[in-house]
Amino acid sequence: MRKNFGSKAIITPLPVLIIATYNEDGSPNAMNAAWGGQREEDQIAICLATNHKTTENIKARKAFTVSFGTRKTAVISDFFGVVSGTKMPNKVAKSGVHVIKSQNVDAPMFEEFPLTLECKLLECSPDMDGSTYIVGQVVNTSADESVLDEKGKVDLGKVEPISYDSAAHAYRVLGEKVGNAFRDGLALK
Repeated sequence: MRKNFGSKAIITPLPVLIIATYNEDGSPNAMNAAWGGQREEDQIAICLATNHKTTENIKARKAFTVSFGTRKTAVISDFFGVVSGTKMPNKVAKSGVHVIKSQNVDAPMFEEFPLTLECKLLECSPDMDGSTYIVGQVVNTSADESVLDEKGKVDLGKVEPISYDSAAHAYRVLGEKVGNAFRDGLALK
């Protein structure tokens, strides 16, 4: 037996993306966004509300960083989502994170978030619903050594990224490896 929920889209996992920019006065800003993902091997796409401070900052600076919410940063990640940078300009300072200036783009990074994409703006266009569609070119990915495996590669199990559960309005931890992509399915050939 199946239950119908109508037109509600339940897509999973939705990454918890922390989008960081500099304000016009040079102070750091951050927001939590769930509507985004990878577009190409070295590009990401994010849908943001047009009236977000972050959207304005991306348009002005042509750069931003994207960090991934983690088990350890879940409270900070949620704070970045429930507090507006327009209403609380010092929200990054209030969160207690340590700001690091990206060496590759004009945007901040945060020490507490172990995996960060440094992006330059490629495209910024209005979406059908009044949102703004942002496409970023990843110019560098940086990871804290604590989340690297023995070969020096990013180990998402160590990152413990969280996803937004739109059905339950909750955060869930991702990380357990359950198979090998582009290999395990070959057993059914």
